[in-house]
Amino acid sequence: MEEYPRAGEGETVEDRLQRLQADVWAAKPGHEAATFLAAIVESSDDAIISKSLQGIITTWNLSAERLFGYTAAEAVGRPITILIPEDRLDEEPAILARIHAGERVDHFETVRRRKDGTFIDISLTISPIRSSDGTIIGASKIARDISERKRAAERQDMLLREMHHRVKNLLAITGSIISLAARTAKTPLELADSMKNRLIALSRVHQLTLPSFSGEEASTKNPTTFHTLLENLLSPFEEKGARRWQFHGDNPHISADRATSLALLFHEYATNAVKYGAPSMADCRLDVTVTSEPGHLEIVWQESRASATIPGPPEKTGFGTTLEKMMVQSLHADVSREWRSQALLIKLTLPRNALAKA
Repeated sequence: MEEYPRAGEGETVEDRLQRLQADVWAAKPGHEAATFLAAIVESSDDAIISKSLQGIITTWNLSAERLFGYTAAEAVGRPITILIPEDRLDEEPAILARIHAGERVDHFETVRRRKDGTFIDISLTISPIRSSDGTIIGASKIARDISERKRAAERQDMLLREMHHRVKNLLAITGSIISLAARTAKTPLELADSMKNRLIALSRVHQLTLPSFSGEEASTKNPTTFHTLLENLLSPFEEKGARRWQFHGDNPHISADRATSLALLFHEYATNAVKYGAPSMADCRLDVTVTSEPGHLEIVWQESRASATIPGPPEKTGFGTTLEKMMVQSLHADVSREWRSQALLIKLTLPRNALAKA
């Protein structure tokens, strides 16, 4: 059998068929031309179907079988409506009316049903079929699977909506932090320093929870873990690679929507620890333990020193305390502190679903 050329660059299957039809009728008249054209249709990568003006299938190529699941023997002679979902049956009379009028329907995007009952997104090009005297006697349909293109567009839309949601949330949080910090900052420098550190903390967490791609699949709910979150928050406080903290117990997952509250909360604990010496002095240590209990989680943050004394509760509450209350409330948590001479224990008790949505 002869080798039939595929569409050139920028040429659609419809254009190729029209070009080849003209070439074939010029070079191979009569029965031989019809055979040649039939071979082209059968080798097409797109589903090519013809139907009568009454909507009865008259021809069915191999790609139609691959796309819709029916063999030619099963499809030919049956109404084209076997492919049309019930909620789209009104499309067929409208298409037939245009064919009767001699119109061509170009790249009509719709949904069709396979033999197994599943649905597929397709693009249809429908053209009138004319007899030798020019009378319209039927219609040809070229159906192209656009499911992957639709999925890609949906993924892109989902990612854009996720980005919009995150930006709105971050701007709202940033605005709240600035407003609260401005009430307690004594100098512009103090305000700038406070804001810079908190925004850096938010940036680190935002990087952790950005959507991830695996092959062609994208996830907008990219989780991180509690230990990874703390590592990123505490890493700026390392001194020449000296790590003075340990994590114990469970390492629960944190969903992207909960990570911001946790980051701000534990950033406050970390910066307070630096002020009072825990990660910044050679004889200091930080231990964070997560324990799962029936119905809730318990997180214990313990700062300890080998020799020096940890100061007691501050005489005045500032912005950090206000921010802590806001974040604790958003997590539906309870917090308590226990001040010892050489240790500070902060205990958070929160619902099991507070770190990640079920």
